[in-house]
Amino acid sequence: MRTADFNFELPAGLIAQHPVARRDDSRLLVLHRHEKRLEHRQFRDIVDFLQPGDVLVLNDSRVIPARLRGLRPKTGGKFEVLLIRENAPNDCWTLLRPGKNAPIGEEIAFVDTAGKPTGIRGTVIEINDEGHRRLKFSGTHNIYDELDSCGEMPLPPYIQRAAGSSADKDRYQTVFARTNGSVAAPTAGLHFTPELLDRIRARGVKICFVTLHVGLGTFLPVKAENLSRHKMHEERFEIDEATARTISDAKKSGRRVIAVGTTTVRTLESVAAKNAGNINVYKGETNIFIYPPFRFQVVDALFTNFHLPCSTLLMLVSAFAAPGETHGRETILSAYAEAVKMRYRFFSYGDAMLIL
Repeated sequence: MRTADFNFELPAGLIAQHPVARRDDSRLLVLHRHEKRLEHRQFRDIVDFLQPGDVLVLNDSRVIPARLRGLRPKTGGKFEVLLIRENAPNDCWTLLRPGKNAPIGEEIAFVDTAGKPTGIRGTVIEINDEGHRRLKFSGTHNIYDELDSCGEMPLPPYIQRAAGSSADKDRYQTVFARTNGSVAAPTAGLHFTPELLDRIRARGVKICFVTLHVGLGTFLPVKAENLSRHKMHEERFEIDEATARTISDAKKSGRRVIAVGTTTVRTLESVAAKNAGNINVYKGETNIFIYPPFRFQVVDALFTNFHLPCSTLLMLVSAFAAPGETHGRETILSAYAEAVKMRYRFFSYGDAMLIL
């Protein structure tokens, strides 16, 4: 399939800039995929679509304030740095802007969130084929220990704010986040409140967690014309014993496994692909790229947000709309057209979709 097949027009006014006042106040578009039927609800109504014995799986990765700001010591020129992968303490691959001003040997003096000098410096020691800069930090034992004072939440570029506010630091995080490591939120989980999770448990639904640290593999655009040529970046993930046992028991007894977010889907399907369809304890990395036609081995239903045109996320939900076939793209783009017509909010702080 071609990347251009997953393009669509989205009015600028539907790109959500701020979260709703209450997490579960978001709207919910329900796609009954086998009937190709749509239903308009509120997110808090999700309990109506869950059954006793279902297993709801969420990604508990916690977003770190991975965006740093720095200056060129001699000229005062500004840099923006996003930490994307740690090689060793104080040795990280980064996305750096403007990259053209940062050749090998360039030194950056970092400032805190108030713009004051921190004494921390970074030196460009390598540039890869994609233009990412490898920085060696000094002036601190470990740059990751300094992020609370000098880092900002890595909001997506389509959210128009000069810097992450204190509200974003709290709201761009799921209420169940517990394991530091993501540089973008697993956004489908942003809609859940503790009260809603309690209602779900009271219905007899088992809730369990996986961890996938969201990185470049999730949010980088697809530049290859043919999908088969796109290579995903690896992302770290983990499934513990309790979650593996809960999901395995559900699959053996014919109960549904419902994933919250595309990162959860990629975690579960990665492990299944490595273990002949089975889910077991696993810790490692995945670069799985899910697009039509893909046969899912674990996930039976999916909560997700509305995604960017031509993104790997849109390709995944298109595959899920028609597992093992190619026409899911048409189903999803038709649902998106309805969402645009009904003024649903798109992307990280937007509304949600449930695919049954």
